[in-house]
Amino acid sequence: MLVVQKYGGTSVADLEKISNVAKRVIEYRENDNDVIVVVSAMAGETDKLLNLAHSISKTPDEREIDVLISTGEQITSALLAITLKNMFCDAISILGHQAKIITDSSHTSARISRIEKNHIMSEISKGKVVVVPGFQGVDEKGNITTLGRGGSDTSAVALAAALNADLCEIYTDVDGVYTADPNVCDRARRLDRISYEEMLEMASLGAKVLQIRSVEFAMRYNVPILVKSSFTDGEGTLVCKEVSDMEKMEVTGVTHNKNEVKITISKVPDMPGIASKIFTALSDAGVIVDVIVQNVSRDNFTDITFTVAKTDGRKAYKLMEDVAKEIGVEEVALDEDIAKVSIIGLGMRSHAGVASKMFSVLAKEGINIEAITTSEIKISCVVEGKYGELAVRALHKAFGLDSELVGEGA
Repeated sequence: MLVVQKYGGTSVADLEKISNVAKRVIEYRENDNDVIVVVSAMAGETDKLLNLAHSISKTPDEREIDVLISTGEQITSALLAITLKNMFCDAISILGHQAKIITDSSHTSARISRIEKNHIMSEISKGKVVVVPGFQGVDEKGNITTLGRGGSDTSAVALAAALNADLCEIYTDVDGVYTADPNVCDRARRLDRISYEEMLEMASLGAKVLQIRSVEFAMRYNVPILVKSSFTDGEGTLVCKEVSDMEKMEVTGVTHNKNEVKITISKVPDMPGIASKIFTALSDAGVIVDVIVQNVSRDNFTDITFTVAKTDGRKAYKLMEDVAKEIGVEEVALDEDIAKVSIIGLGMRSHAGVASKMFSVLAKEGINIEAITTSEIKISCVVEGKYGELAVRALHKAFGLDSELVGEGA
């Protein structure tokens, strides 16, 4: 069996942890598995390198930033290969440009276009463990690129897809995917299995277990992902394609996200082209909009509310003030104290009344809903920030996720 294993920054934070990773890899090799290991930089190393760059320049060149921060993963991959060899396990580190992980030229946020697998498979055929630094690649001109935060997950899944691996294991500091954040809901339970679609929604809605682009890759190429802990020997959570019994439960998980802000534009002229002006300005500035609500028109005016990432909040607010002057609106208001609470589950396709149940639970807790957005398998509500965690716990209980049965067929 060919397995790709990815170890995050906390899993390789020091030499002792790297040694523990090496022991785990050797155990897999002894079970007649071929292993490719993808590693992150040691915990805190990327931030340390970025701080060095920003101590020199407020706006350092992004090409040079990629050259700089890619060294974090390079160090870890070399240290792990040395450790494996010291334990009498033949290994070789192959950097992103050597492995021919080809990306576009969007420095600090590149996207993988293809992987040339010959070099890696040649070393695997010699019986070696191949260690690949995650998060990095090379563009068509030979420039080093990086994939953005969490990019090592994407590297691992992309390699698993390109090499037709049987499994991609993501090792982190948690032992799987939970029905809610255990730090918020102490009755949260680990799921044995979750579909790509559900994991994609959870990743986009605030769950931090897997990077969203890695889930997209896995779903597109049908790569099974097993999320496990580097520090315990639990079974983990399998992220895989949907099977029929996944729809038995109404809701699989509850998430919350406090990293968004709400912008409301009041008394917007209700005429063709106005919404286009508003959202084109945001798009041109690279601001991603999440929830959008437009009220019913009254006297040829309407209100438009939308949410964006908190990091883009001030920029979006300034843009809307400029647009407001152009189109003539009454007010632009920014609310930075919100939380987005979401329920996710394939079962929503076949269970009636899920939305009304969610709204009733929130009403019972005295939580006002400020905006709503839905997809086929998720419902999200924007609420006042102080109610976010209360909403998670109430919904988690109401949809039966506190039950000890969670994970059996979920």
